Amino acid sequence: MSTDPIWENSRATDADVPLTEDIAPGTANDPPAGSTAGATVTIDGQAVETEAGATLLDACETVETDGEVLALCSYDDEELIGPRSECRTCMVETEEHGVVPSCSFPAEEGMTVETGAAAASEARDVNLDLLLSNHNLLCTTCGANGRCDLQDVAIQNDVVEPRYGVMHDRSELEPIDDSSPFIQIDRNKCILCNRCVEACNDVQVEGVLRMEGSGEDTRIGFQNGADTMMESTCVSCGHCATVCPTGSLVEQGLVDATTLPVPGFTHKNSAEEIVGEDYEGQPGQMTPMKREHSTENEPRANAESTVEGDD
Repeated sequence: MSTDPIWENSRATDADVPLTEDIAPGTANDPPAGSTAGATVTIDGQAVETEAGATLLDACETVETDGEVLALCSYDDEELIGPRSECRTCMVETEEHGVVPSCSFPAEEGMTVETGAAAASEARDVNLDLLLSNHNLLCTTCGANGRCDLQDVAIQNDVVEPRYGVMHDRSELEPIDDSSPFIQIDRNKCILCNRCVEACNDVQVEGVLRMEGSGEDTRIGFQNGADTMMESTCVSCGHCATVCPTGSLVEQGLVDATTLPVPGFTHKNSAEEIVGEDYEGQPGQMTPMKREHSTENEPRANAESTVEGDD
């Protein structure tokens, strides 16, 4: 780890994150986003006491707010996942700093927050529409239909049509990665929240997933440079699918679990193209690449016994 002072209080030092030099982490080694001490902040006129490490989002979640603070990329169930400030659907207005992302802004003593302020509300709405416009919105053919965070907040916010259009009207969809017998990747539904990358690298310490590319070409990729999940070093633990807020990563057994079939129109043909349908006979959870890597690291017992026998 770097000796730069900025890392002195990183979570790696106090959370004992078991990362290795071979794995690119998510946010596990980032400096903490929360406050360094407890504080009293005012949320929509209500005084809120917070503990050390709290963010403005933590404070907002303790009271009933005037505005709906969505925070799609935030994940409360595991400390090592986020906050990442990716989706920006958690924007709030503060007297001290203007409009800020609440999920990664520390709750500092004396701060005053208005969640229903016009600028904050507009920022959340714009960012939600941007996510929806870059997402395959064919919910009825999605395996996460009815259990999708993005779908939930779109309904809560009465979104009828994203102001920036929809993906099907302007883009060629990316093929679905159906190469793994356990996890399917549909990048057309990814909102780039980074939860899966952190679950894979910071929680499971498998070092399989990463974000790659930049700008509009940013996508979920693999740390070994593979093109498909089957060619990656995935062990099929399923944690990435568990934390995914949409239907981008779904367990194969649930791909069609909640779809509403329409004749001639399915989840798979909604993306027009599929890669990988040759996993029949896969003997275990590990992909061939992971199995080969594990074998290379095992002690060569047979080779040693052969040498001893020759003696």
